[in-house]
Amino acid sequence: MSVDTSKFVQRHSHSHGGGGGHDISEALNSGAWWAKWNPNEVTIWDSTVPNSWKKCAMDHVYFGEAEYSGSIKARISSIFVVFFVSTAFTMLPLILTKVKGLHVPKPAYLFARYFGTGVIVSTAFIHLMEHSAISIGSNSCVGMSGRWAEFPWCSGIILVTVFVIFLVDLMGDVYVERRFGITHQPGDHTEAAITTKRSNQGTGDSKGSLSNDLEYSLTNKEQSGYRTYSSETDSNDLACGVSDEINVKPFQSQIGAFLVMEFGIVFHSVMIGLELGTTGSEFSVLYPVIVFHQSFEGLGIGARLISISFPQDKRWWPYALCLCYGVSTPIAMAIGLGVRSKFVAHSFNMSIIAGVLDAISAGILIYTGLVELLAKDFIFDPNRTKDLRKLTYMVVCTLSGAGLMALLGKWA
Repeated sequence: MSVDTSKFVQRHSHSHGGGGGHDISEALNSGAWWAKWNPNEVTIWDSTVPNSWKKCAMDHVYFGEAEYSGSIKARISSIFVVFFVSTAFTMLPLILTKVKGLHVPKPAYLFARYFGTGVIVSTAFIHLMEHSAISIGSNSCVGMSGRWAEFPWCSGIILVTVFVIFLVDLMGDVYVERRFGITHQPGDHTEAAITTKRSNQGTGDSKGSLSNDLEYSLTNKEQSGYRTYSSETDSNDLACGVSDEINVKPFQSQIGAFLVMEFGIVFHSVMIGLELGTTGSEFSVLYPVIVFHQSFEGLGIGARLISISFPQDKRWWPYALCLCYGVSTPIAMAIGLGVRSKFVAHSFNMSIIAGVLDAISAGILIYTGLVELLAKDFIFDPNRTKDLRKLTYMVVCTLSGAGLMALLGKWA
């Protein structure tokens, strides 16, 4: 029994808001090399037609059109909703820990920080690696065509990105240490290590010696030219204040690692925005999912920002970085709406662009999530065994963030 691919193409076109036969007629008259075969006449078992062409036809890469299916008012309003939610959740940890007079329970801070860690790691594997494989993987239209079929490019790009980020991280740390004469050991940047160092310096402040204090600090001012701002708290609350200056991981290394991570997330956010602005009937499902998606990612970004020691003259940077993430998806959504009648999300070129960007972003977040977040916050923290109840809570928060973000991968 033969299976006519036209049935699939027409059904797929209809599900994306396409016009079916009219769309195919225009494509056949376009003069493109792939238009010499008519999907209404080709069967799955036709050996004279390349399998890559059949795959591309069934995936709506060939004979496709713009998927946009209306709901312009809802899409315009979604731009403002996504902007507000993304920015608000990103700035929330920052506001709660930096604004004087606000008292936030320590468990709330830990939840935001380690829930965000789980979100970032899960995003790398579920939302980026998988999307890249769908676009340029070996079983995709692009991955079965031409030179793209000669090598597993999706995995290759991720691998190269991981090592590029590793080299950038390594060279950055070497430069900072040689330039400023500062060294740090694994775990020096962690909350527990900072608290221990401050206690060991013999500060006479009973509050400062509590094991639940949260300190954000930088290098000695004479060595690096910084002043540091952090939290001076009692055992239950977080509040802003100025900490003692102690030697920990310098600002350049902290902000460098963060910028790499945000760079990867923003790439992903742009692709999400384009998809939401131009998608077809799936808009009603994608809209709420992406709102949650951006909220959780924003919470992860904000939680990492509050662990960075910003110099006095750069205290506005965290808010600018939050805003950068907050506007990335809405701007891409607005661009998508502007080209909605011509933008073909599943075209060959767009599949390549989306697949490559997602692979790069996946590599960035895999390295950042596993090395900068999980390894340094858990494996290399020499004080992790001193409070097993706290360690368990941190692990549960991390797994909760990863699990919830993985669940959203069912829809987007």
